[in-house]
Amino acid sequence: MLEPHEIERLLVVMAHPDDVDFGAAGTIATLTDAGVEVTYCLVTDGQAGGFDRSIDRVEMADIRRNEQTKAAACVGVHDLRWLGHMDGSVVADLELRHDISAVIRDVRPQVVITQLPMRNLDSTYGSHPDHIATGEATFAAVYPDARNPFAFAGRPITGVEDWAVSEIWVPFASDATGVVDITDQLERKIEALLCHRSQFPDPDALVERVRAWWQSIGAAHGLDGGRSAEAFRVVDTR
Repeated sequence: MLEPHEIERLLVVMAHPDDVDFGAAGTIATLTDAGVEVTYCLVTDGQAGGFDRSIDRVEMADIRRNEQTKAAACVGVHDLRWLGHMDGSVVADLELRHDISAVIRDVRPQVVITQLPMRNLDSTYGSHPDHIATGEATFAAVYPDARNPFAFAGRPITGVEDWAVSEIWVPFASDATGVVDITDQLERKIEALLCHRSQFPDPDALVERVRAWWQSIGAAHGLDGGRSAEAFRVVDTR
């Protein structure tokens, strides 16, 4: 797992607003504090989310964009790219691979954080089809697409050179190989999560639940004294 001083730029590719804040906001805060430039790439606007049926879906998309923008600012991120794919209908096809590859070539990150590209039978919620499709398309964009100057015949990516990412970090993988102590960033992570007000009918219960969750991750990876952690499967793509 690359250390912060080895990372100049990092790209996060997630299916929905709030996905990054559950999985990696503490790590993102740690990295931005260390001077790493972080960009978020959101595949959808999250218009199929929320619990209030009276809200029009176009309005919900606007709400969730605003919520994610505020949440990103909590952890030092101000560059957000929105791909505009439909929430609930994400497919790991060439169109999505093309869109993500273009962002990778433009941002030129050493590390990409994205979602698990396969179903986890121990986690129904973690295995949302949009998450799986986003993870698969991002892996394909990292290799071979973004680094292949001849990718996407008939629809080449113009204006940016090909780029090779060094590592992919996947949160919530059962076989994590990299752990980040986020104890000192925990309140910023919670602040970022609470920006997504449209998604949580009981925010107090959410905070109580996730505090225990992140502490359990820390304990599972040998951190003492109730410290909190985010864990990642680190994939070397060099």
